[in-house]
Amino acid sequence: MTRAGFTALDDELKTLKTVERPAVIRAIAEAREHGDLSENAEYHAAREKQSFIEGRIKELEALVSLADVIDPSKLSGSVKFGATVTIVDEDTDEEKTYQIVGEAEADIERGLLNIRSPLARALIGKDEGDSVEVKTPGGQKSYEILSVRYI
Repeated sequence: MTRAGFTALDDELKTLKTVERPAVIRAIAEAREHGDLSENAEYHAAREKQSFIEGRIKELEALVSLADVIDPSKLSGSVKFGATVTIVDEDTDEEKTYQIVGEAEADIERGLLNIRSPLARALIGKDEGDSVEVKTPGGQKSYEILSVRYI
C-alpha cells in the first residue's frame, strides 16, 4: 500500500481506539443505568455500535500489521503498483487519471484505483502510448495510456 493509504488506515485505527471505543463504553454504561436492558433501545444500539467498532479495529490492526508500504516516487518505467496513469477512452475521448493502489485504500471517486480491478489489471505492465482492452459491466472499452507518473 502507499504511504498515504497506510497513514489513513493508521489514523482511523487510532481514532477508533482513543475516541470511538471510550465513547461507546460510556454510552453503554449510561444506558445500563436506565434499568431493564431487555427493552432498552439505547443499550442495544450502543452494543451494536461497539461490535462494529471492535470488528473494524481488528480489521485495521490486521491490515496495518501486514502492510507493505511502497513509495511510488522511487519507481519508474511501465505501469505497476503506485503508478499515476492518465488514460483516454478511445471512443469518447474522455480523459481520466488514476493512481493504482491496494484494496484497502481504493476509492474510485478520488481517483484511487484498486489494483485488482479489471482496468488496473489491464494497465499493469503497459507503457505510455499503449492501448488496452478492458471488459467492463457496460461492455468492452478501449483506452490509450497518455502518461505514467510515479509521484
